[in-house]
Amino acid sequence: MSAPLVAIVIPSLDEEGTLAALLRDVARLEVAHEVVVCDGGSTDATCNVAHAAGARVVVAPRGRGTQLRAGVAATSAPLVCCLHADVRLDRAARADLAALAARGRSGAWCFRLRIDGGRWAYRLVEWAANTRTRLLALPYGDQGLVVSRTTYDAVGGYRNVPLMEDVIIARELERSVGIELLRSALTVSPRRWERDGVLRRTFTNFVILARFLLGASPERLLALYAPGSRDDASGDSGR
Repeated sequence: MSAPLVAIVIPSLDEEGTLAALLRDVARLEVAHEVVVCDGGSTDATCNVAHAAGARVVVAPRGRGTQLRAGVAATSAPLVCCLHADVRLDRAARADLAALAARGRSGAWCFRLRIDGGRWAYRLVEWAANTRTRLLALPYGDQGLVVSRTTYDAVGGYRNVPLMEDVIIARELERSVGIELLRSALTVSPRRWERDGVLRRTFTNFVILARFLLGASPERLLALYAPGSRDDASGDSGR
């Protein structure tokens, strides 16, 4: 069996309804790969779903940053791809990922954002996210992160924080090597926008980012992001 060229790392928390579809996509990757689901204490069948798909499960303290850090540490491939549990890795995205793995370059990349829904408001959210990434090099976690292990280690990896782990590592990567926006997109679930409302979720995300950049801690911002919710450490997309 060939040594894996890319490691797929997926943080999860009660994701039995979404994880299987992503793992089916990952299984179609035409490059040797390993898959780690870093679970933050699911009470549903998430871990069973992961095991059934052949993924390795790593249990970590709840919190996106902590889970991702543990998940990456459990892998050995020279390229790491971190994905939220409710995204889909389509043929174009798999092709881009396989090409990066085959090239063996150092650096960092992310996918474009595509929301699974026909509402015109989603097209505006996509445009804003992709424009933010292109101009500010600040992709959110639902756009995925593809990074060479040498680069990941050089910037210190994901931080042990419950929120903003994506922004923190993106800023470190931009200072170090930059982040390249790939041609392909990840299709993400619209569930958080549908639950919270597009305008409310978008405005909340903007406020959280602004307050973080002005010095607010991830721990303090967590209550604003998902008040009273268990999904703050899951793969739930929408920020």
